[in-house]
Amino acid sequence: MDNGNILKAMLVAIVSAALIVSGIAPYERLTWLMEVAPVLIALPLLLVTRKSYPLTTLLYLLIAVHALVLIGGGAYTYARVPFGFWLQDLLGTVRNPYDKLGHLLQGFVPALVAREILLRGAYVNGRRMAGFLCICIALAISASYELIEWAAALWMGQGADEFLGTQGDVWDTQSDMFMALIGSSTAIALLSGWHDRQLSRLRSA
Repeated sequence: MDNGNILKAMLVAIVSAALIVSGIAPYERLTWLMEVAPVLIALPLLLVTRKSYPLTTLLYLLIAVHALVLIGGGAYTYARVPFGFWLQDLLGTVRNPYDKLGHLLQGFVPALVAREILLRGAYVNGRRMAGFLCICIALAISASYELIEWAAALWMGQGADEFLGTQGDVWDTQSDMFMALIGSSTAIALLSGWHDRQLSRLRSA
């Protein structure tokens, strides 16, 4: 087993272990299920497609980090994650900013996922156009998630408060999408070169 496969196996083990531990005694069971639902969908999908459609190591790593952030939010609820309170003290914010970290990654990681699919499938010509479309796709995903939160609020009423994690912020939806914009733009600006090199090695393999 080469180093890349060892890393992927380690990532699967870490995410799986974190998921299991988080589900033992989460703060609120339904909130946990709703928060970790993307992980419950993505993890089996990535395992099934690991040979037919393997991703770059960079993308697997980013997806794992995003999964761990989602799992942490599910276990504690976003407003109560201890790491968020540490960030709150460090940054001097008025609320636990862990939710904003999650939405930053909600832009950062999907933008790279979209870029990998678009470039590998030759669905778009030109790196600049690919970057623009990836940011658009990430924002569309962010907007869709906000619609899901709205539907949850209508369905559950006050029971959705832990899932929404607004912490009294009336502009929470807008700031969530802004964080996704920052995340997706940063990912495209900083990681495109590294991503291109990994895509080249993947094609060679």
